[in-house]
Amino acid sequence: MPAEKISKILKTLPSNPGVYQYFDKEGRIIYIGKAKNLKKRVMSYFNKDASLTGKVRVLVSKIADIRWIVVDSEYDALLLENNLIKEYQPRYNIMLKDDKTYPWICIKKEPFPRVFPTRNLIRDGSEYFGPYASVKMMNTLLDLVRQLYPLRNCSLNLGKKQIEAGKYKVCLEFHIGNCLGPCEGLQSEEDYMETIRGIRSIIRGNIGMVRNQLHELMKQHADAFAFEKAQIIKEKIELLDRFQSKSLVVNPSINNVDVFSIIEDAQAAYVNFVKVASGAIIQSHTVELKKKLDETTEELLSLAIADLHPRFTSGATEIIVPLMPEFQLLGITYTVPQRGDKKQLLELSERNAKYYQLDKQRQKELVDPERRVNRILDTIKKDLGLKEQPVHMECFDNSNIQGSFPVAAMVVFRHAKPEKKDYRHFNIKTVEGPNDFASMEEVVYRRYSRLLEEGSSLPQVVIIDGGKGQLSSAMTSIQKLGLQDKIQLIGIAKKLEELYFPGDPLPLHLDKKSETLRVIQQMRDEAHRFGITHHRKRREKGTIKTSLSDIEGIGSATAQTLLRKFKSVKNIKMATLDELKAAIGNNRAEIVYAHFAEEKEKKQDK
Repeated sequence: MPAEKISKILKTLPSNPGVYQYFDKEGRIIYIGKAKNLKKRVMSYFNKDASLTGKVRVLVSKIADIRWIVVDSEYDALLLENNLIKEYQPRYNIMLKDDKTYPWICIKKEPFPRVFPTRNLIRDGSEYFGPYASVKMMNTLLDLVRQLYPLRNCSLNLGKKQIEAGKYKVCLEFHIGNCLGPCEGLQSEEDYMETIRGIRSIIRGNIGMVRNQLHELMKQHADAFAFEKAQIIKEKIELLDRFQSKSLVVNPSINNVDVFSIIEDAQAAYVNFVKVASGAIIQSHTVELKKKLDETTEELLSLAIADLHPRFTSGATEIIVPLMPEFQLLGITYTVPQRGDKKQLLELSERNAKYYQLDKQRQKELVDPERRVNRILDTIKKDLGLKEQPVHMECFDNSNIQGSFPVAAMVVFRHAKPEKKDYRHFNIKTVEGPNDFASMEEVVYRRYSRLLEEGSSLPQVVIIDGGKGQLSSAMTSIQKLGLQDKIQLIGIAKKLEELYFPGDPLPLHLDKKSETLRVIQQMRDEAHRFGITHHRKRREKGTIKTSLSDIEGIGSATAQTLLRKFKSVKNIKMATLDELKAAIGNNRAEIVYAHFAEEKEKKQDK
């Protein structure tokens, strides 16, 4: 970077509002920004400030030239920046992505204008309303218009000379009542344009105004005793009422308002726009803004409002937002609601933005399945404060019932998915009685001492099912093996789903919908299931060995049959001879019955 040249430019920068442009050594624009004070803003990039992020430092290293445009106000700077970014699409600027070509309603600039849907905007003076993210909503609106107003749908040139020359004849649309025949001069252009004014009001959401006009016209017909015409107008008013009842109605006092909400992730922001007119939501649209540098939420919201507000030709005088944007449009009132109907509108807008974000993520994950895994691992890494992605995680759970047959289970997750072939069971060898802490210390030591002996890879994270005590016991083994700097231990307490870290008395509370907590819970539940299954098998084998297998002539298969039938040894002892015969046959039933009868007699003698 020619430091001397940049230094001279910085000294000449004005303190006015404006837009600055950074160029690389090839003369390409790499960044465009706006500023309330050009001198302060641009110089902030070149101050030796440790707070500047790596992305900004890379940008600065590529700057070879700086140019600027002075404007009258911050608002002008915002609009100019938005236009320049769209034209040049610099590498380091926020990219506003809107990859769908949404349809518009066009009122064509021509004699007796047609009204039709289109995806192509032609700069010929025609009026365009939209875009409509919901094609169904647009078609519903067009159906309402066609039912209220007879319109031509032909593409004839209905100039005055052509009509007077009698070039055209009415078509079937006229005979079935869908058109009033302007091609033959049966409808005046003035009357047709009055229809267009009503249609324009409906499209803009001013249904109340159209309803009042129709109501006045109905009254005029009724006063003139033209009851058939009055009835037709009445049916149109009812049609309008039915349409409005299908719209999402909010407080009728909320009129001509725009709502903008924003949600973010590491790579992008999603801004939803909702338009409210006459107490009903008439439009909704969401855009994605690709982040390039460390843009603030206020800056991202400003850019989206600057783009969407004029694009939808909104005449709203109030904008509802979750926070005040960095730059504000002139003549507009900004409201950050705390409660009430406006707050509910903002929450509705946020839900739409969230759905759009999830839809985008699903599309990306279908194209690249590993993207979802990397996103989840990055989330876990961030939430747990890890140094690297937790590609390999393990979870331990103790399982014993009243101290009998103590076992432990370990499950393995790789890339946030179960790796069942690596699951392991542990029979507790060195601990007597129900001592969960000592049992945990034993199995953790056995697991990782073996991995070290084999030279196998170690997990980045180990989850301990239990609170501080279990975690402390596991940590004792980890420290004995010298792995405290290689493995992150985390305990999860079942009652409140709290996460504990070694040496930290305060738990970490994650959002209940957090993907990190969901993965940890899945591991914990899987370890518990795996451990209970093994414990049950050991308990059954132990029971069989001590109570049934000692009976001479009774094998393990017969013992299993008896336990499946009677559920416990106690029930077998209480069973009648006939019940035993039905289960295992006469000979073996008599052996079992005689064994327990003899055992009972011995107890009575004592």
